[in-house]
Amino acid sequence: MVKPPSAVNASCDTISVVCDDNLAPDVAGSCFSNESRKTWPMPEGSKRLPSLIALSYFEAAARTKSFAAAAKELHVTPAAISHQIKALEEHLGVELFIRHHRKVSLTPAARAALSSLQEGFAALNDAVEQICSYSEAKWVITVCAEPLFATKWLVPRLHRFYARCPQAEVHLQASLHSVDTIRGGLADPTTFRRAGIDLSVRFGYGEYPELETQQLLDVSLIPVWSPDIGNNVSSASPHTLLKQRLLSDSTAYRSPERFGWQEWFRHIGVQPPNILREHRFGNGLLALEAAITGQGVLLASKHLIQFELSAGKLTVAFEGEMPCPFAYYVVCPPHALERPIVKEFRNWLIEESTVSTSAKASSSSPSQ
Repeated sequence: MVKPPSAVNASCDTISVVCDDNLAPDVAGSCFSNESRKTWPMPEGSKRLPSLIALSYFEAAARTKSFAAAAKELHVTPAAISHQIKALEEHLGVELFIRHHRKVSLTPAARAALSSLQEGFAALNDAVEQICSYSEAKWVITVCAEPLFATKWLVPRLHRFYARCPQAEVHLQASLHSVDTIRGGLADPTTFRRAGIDLSVRFGYGEYPELETQQLLDVSLIPVWSPDIGNNVSSASPHTLLKQRLLSDSTAYRSPERFGWQEWFRHIGVQPPNILREHRFGNGLLALEAAITGQGVLLASKHLIQFELSAGKLTVAFEGEMPCPFAYYVVCPPHALERPIVKEFRNWLIEESTVSTSAKASSSSPSQ
């Protein structure tokens, strides 16, 4: 349901129009009369529009097909609804409703205009929300990322961003909606607006033509296991891994180009059996915890398990990395970068990714 502007709202949730329609008709009519109405400048050549309050009453009455229901929704009297719609009809020179005993029905003109009017109110609300984003919440940013990246890479580094930008307030969301399921993803400025997100770190192909896109981290997958498993294996080899329980993250199977265990074995030159002893988890965090607790072997990116490797919670089971068709990208609508907080956070992510890549390179030795 589109919420038309109907009242002053300091939080900028809706468009704001002031007009008390519970006044007597001759007084309330002054909100609509040519003599006393104050108008905003219109583009040259534009026809003067009716008042927003009258249009909002029409939208509510047309949607509910009832003056009484519209009055209840907008917290005014049915007489106020009737008065404003009558004035609107006179202004436009066309009848909008057919009045019945206890209900109203739309004329062809009203039916033709309703959806466009609702889209217009939605656009007005969006515009006001964008304006408000530059005011009291100018240092607030909402970020969405794939769960494993958000938990294992972003959160441990977030204190460095706060040290750099103490006034910032980062609202972090973790969601598998940040993972591509098709080429081009399902990411565009409209998706960001509807979700209330300023910036996202996507795991995918990097093909987002309507967004500002910058690669953060490439991804290669390598088998890791807990020291308890590794210490009980005499020699690590691909055939040894085939005897282990293979852990996998369902993220590897969300896109047409899969990058799971079957693909890894083929990448290193081993033809795997058609059916593997594989346990799949709904996201990377669950699969990682299973690996840490000794429940099997996991394909993981060193970027995301640097702490577990350095702390000895996981060790590399076999030195065979498989490049992943996906990478991590920081993306946002172009207009979002006009906000200093978004631009600052994006720049910080890019700088941190450079540090992370250097750290991964320095720990890539087989002796590590």
